[in-house]
This record gives sequence, structure tokens and C-alpha cells, in this order.
Amino acid sequence: MNSKQFFDNEEWQNRCDLAAAYHLADIYGFSDIIWNHITCKSSSKKNTFLINKFGLRYDEITASNLLEIDMLGNIISGNGDINYTGYIIHGAIHNSRSDLHCVMHSHSRAGLAISCLKDGLEILIQDSAMFFNRISYHDWQGMSTNTEECESISKDLGKNQVMILRNHGLLTAGKTISEAFMLMYYLDRACKVQLDLSSNNRDIVRPSNNLLEFAAGQYEDPKYKLGEYEWPALKRMLKKNNSIYDQ
Repeated sequence: MNSKQFFDNEEWQNRCDLAAAYHLADIYGFSDIIWNHITCKSSSKKNTFLINKFGLRYDEITASNLLEIDMLGNIISGNGDINYTGYIIHGAIHNSRSDLHCVMHSHSRAGLAISCLKDGLEILIQDSAMFFNRISYHDWQGMSTNTEECESISKDLGKNQVMILRNHGLLTAGKTISEAFMLMYYLDRACKVQLDLSSNNRDIVRPSNNLLEFAAGQYEDPKYKLGEYEWPALKRMLKKNNSIYDQ
């Protein structure tokens, strides 16, 4: 049964886009069986956010089976349970950053590898220039089950939209679902390229800090909206593959 009738247009669109993000994350290797999360605010009228039901694979997520939870981690609507670590990590950011709509966390193989390196991500390619001096780091504190960690997560993220969770993985946050997804796409690819380069002994051409800062500023131009054009194309791919997410 399609549950669209139970939600206003804004929340239903958010649900559809969030479910699409889960399906795309599965395709691009950002899923981890039933673990990890992508969340977004339910709507501009509510102080709640949407999260996946614990136990479902990413390709099983649909607009109607997403759970709505409040800023204390209580389930407001939907049937099922949540993985509480999702509330700790995502709730910390939804509570502290009113400018961000969507938060995405990944245990991708490349992201996990880079998260274990003391110096973290090295900015080497054009598409990673957007992260220059704009990546935060959060030290691992064990399984994220303690609400006290919320404060350190939000403090470590600061004003950035990207964070590497040391020994744990990657996190991105966007003003839109599409922006959060594309930030993860480019962040994970930067991690892969760094690992590819580390496997050979050839000299690496490293851009200067001045050039990287200039390029990062180009990405921050208001005319450049990350995800604006990629997102419709990605959703067309889901439709072509008959992915069931908008139900």
C-alpha cells in the first residue's frame, strides 16, 4: 500500500529522495548489509528526522518504511526499531546544524582505510579540492551508544560538511539530500585514488596549497550547486533499473 496519502508533499518528497539515496548508496558501495545510515529532516514544519528501519538492507528501503524519530531518539511514526548509533551520530548534527538537511555515514572499504591513517585524506585530485581545509576529524570512542558523544561529534564537525571518523569511516552532511550524497561520492573516490597511488613508488604531483584553496573557493561559488544536475540523472538510473524506492 502506498502511504503517500499520510504525508504532506514536502515530507513525501523527502522520503522518496532519501529512499533513493539508500538505493544509490547500495549501488555505489556505501552500504554495509543492515548497518550505517542516511538521514534527513522530515520537513520544514517538523523538528524530526527520517531514518532507516533496523534490519533492512539499503535496497529494501522505501519512502513509506522509513521511520520518523524526534531529537531525543524516540520513534514518532513507523513500525520497527532503529539502530541507536544512528541517532547518536546523526542526531548530534541534526540538533546542532539547522543549515544541514541530510547526514550520510559510510563504512566503505576505502573510507575505512583512510580513516586509519594518521594524516587522513591527502588532497591530490581536482574533485577532492572541495575538501581542502574543510574536513573535520572525530576520534573513535568505541560503539556510538552514549549520548555524551553527541556533543563531541557536533563540536568536531564545526562549520564543515565533511568529517572522517577515525578508525570508523566517512560522514557527509548536505543542505540537500543530493548534496550529501555527492559529497560522499567524491569523498570516497578521493580515498580510493589516494590508496591507488600509495600502492606504487612513482613520484606524485601535489598541487600547491594556494591552488587548492583557489579551487576550493570555485566549488563554493553560489552558482555551483553540488548535486543539482547529478541527482535527476541518478534517479533516472534507478528508474531504468526498476529500483522500488518511491512507494
